[in-house]
Amino acid sequence: MGQALTVLGIESSCDDTAVAVVSHIPGHLARIHSSVVVGQGSLHSAYGGVVPEIAARAHAELLDHCTERALSETECLLRDVDAVAVTAGPGLIGGLLAGVSFAKGLCAAAGKPLLGINHLAGHALTARMTDGIGFPYLALLASGGHCQFQAVLGADEFLRLGGTLDDAPGEAFDKSARLLGLPQPGGPSIEATAVGGDPDRFDFPRPLSGRKGCNMSFSGLKTAMLLASEGLPRRNGRPQKRDIADICAGFQAAIRDVIVEKSARALEEFESRIGRKPEALAAAGGVIANGPIRKGLAALCDELQITFLAPEPRYCTDNGAMIAWAGIERFHLGLFDGFELPARPRWPLDQASPPLSGHGKRGAKS
Repeated sequence: MGQALTVLGIESSCDDTAVAVVSHIPGHLARIHSSVVVGQGSLHSAYGGVVPEIAARAHAELLDHCTERALSETECLLRDVDAVAVTAGPGLIGGLLAGVSFAKGLCAAAGKPLLGINHLAGHALTARMTDGIGFPYLALLASGGHCQFQAVLGADEFLRLGGTLDDAPGEAFDKSARLLGLPQPGGPSIEATAVGGDPDRFDFPRPLSGRKGCNMSFSGLKTAMLLASEGLPRRNGRPQKRDIADICAGFQAAIRDVIVEKSARALEEFESRIGRKPEALAAAGGVIANGPIRKGLAALCDELQITFLAPEPRYCTDNGAMIAWAGIERFHLGLFDGFELPARPRWPLDQASPPLSGHGKRGAKS
């Protein structure tokens, strides 16, 4: 039996300050000793979305407390961990800088190796942490800022097969919830409101349905939601609860159908380009916490006789455990970083493929 490798993981790419301690013995599943996540919903609720400056300041104030708590729950000291892993991108630059700077300070003080982690790699590798899946497999990453299919060929080897050409599904959920006066984050609000609603009442489009490839588009769905919401009858200036439930159910069903159809095409693309079927379809990211979307993907995999893996919801959304695990993967590969590690607001997993959704001074979006 090999010796356990223990890594402290730090995540601060958006509006969740998260720190976790994860250990791994070769040949066994990872052990998540602690996973502390402190959200900032109350700080941003008045603004209808995440305010980067407020998020960055909150991260700076919370990181030491979250780290102390994560270590305390593990009953170990910083000197007991083998390395510190931190999200270095992509994400909001203020939050990334807060996390990367804090991690560098820890490593300098304790003499520990530093591991800079791509946030998307954290999500893509989660199935290996929770289920021990082998390479290669297909990863679906669906969140507020990203939606893409990646062939995961190794811990540091990714091939993008497709993704959204415009907005991410999580963004579509958030903006649609805002239109309907529902609280943020929009995904959970729309899912809860849709319970008991009629998904067939409103005729939402399924963008790029029937077309070849596994690229997606969600911008048109936001427009369709705007038009549908403006047409709702109102009493005392507000739509009726039944109408809101029906429109949420229809919108959620449209996003589910797009993701499921394109997942089927991504599985075909994987086999065509890699030359074999994937070990599994592994889905991660905040959108995968949505019940109907998970059920739709599970049904697709049952039909195609492919293993479907999705972590429990708390490991779908941003968390430090996935960063610690990605750090463990990079530690084994000897991929350490120095104190010159930059914070990168844009950082595609597959840097060899052309950008899907534009390229600017900060780099490719995806």
